[in-house]
Amino acid sequence: QSGSTMATLNLRALTSWVGIARLLAVLLSCLSFSLVASTGQFEAPYGTWCMFTWCFCFAVTLLVLLLELLELYPLLPLSWDDFTSAFSMLAALMVFTSSVVFPATFISSPCSGSQCARQAVATTTSCLCFLAYALEVSLTRAKPGDISSFLSTVPGLLKVFEAYVACLIFSLLDTREYTKQSGLMWCVAVYSICFIFTLLIIIFTIGRCLTYIPCSLEKVLVGYNVLALLMYFTAVVLWPLYCFRGQSRPNSCDKNCPWNKNLGVTFLTIFNLIAYLVDLIYSTRMVFFRAP
Repeated sequence: QSGSTMATLNLRALTSWVGIARLLAVLLSCLSFSLVASTGQFEAPYGTWCMFTWCFCFAVTLLVLLLELLELYPLLPLSWDDFTSAFSMLAALMVFTSSVVFPATFISSPCSGSQCARQAVATTTSCLCFLAYALEVSLTRAKPGDISSFLSTVPGLLKVFEAYVACLIFSLLDTREYTKQSGLMWCVAVYSICFIFTLLIIIFTIGRCLTYIPCSLEKVLVGYNVLALLMYFTAVVLWPLYCFRGQSRPNSCDKNCPWNKNLGVTFLTIFNLIAYLVDLIYSTRMVFFRAP
């Protein structure tokens, strides 16, 4: 019986390049949240977000490794390759954000003492953790022409990026600011509608539900990308027009200043516009220019 138990172990889950990247991500995320926890300085929303990111990525990556090691993942009612591709992309984005936000928020200048040293090392391990997840994304990305796992293709990975950027936009929005003008409310509607549809595509893909849609899914996705691109184009024009018209940056403007948050939303809107454009180009090539 012990022999049959050992036979179910898939050691390639740990020894392959993807497995090694995941092991590194587990180790580095653990180091990051342990070092920051030892300082006791992770209060406020930004610190809580960084700690959540490292703990969440550590826990899910460890679970992925265990399920692959014990070969239990085929029992799950989901597309495993789509799930792991989407998660590695999401983890890379989350850890990258934390690697920027944490030092900008908590490491002051001049920096001295053991607490500052631990914060600096935590930032370094977080950056290395991002590289580990980026390596996993590159290793698991689908080869050109292979669409068996949609979320491992470039359009699939971009769907995760688009949804994540929309979440960052929501985190910067201030209800008191955008409810004053109809142009800004339209922009928020654009962010919300595109986020909901993109998230549904990701969830339905992982849950293997897209096959039940009674139409040409690939062409529907191209049409959606066209619509999302046009909507984001209007937001790129309207958001800065309504936010900064007749307003200059206040002299006393910290990280919580509405002007800075509006500027952040502006840049994130541009990032998502570019993402939807690239998504449309790749999706169009996959649907209309695929080799027979």
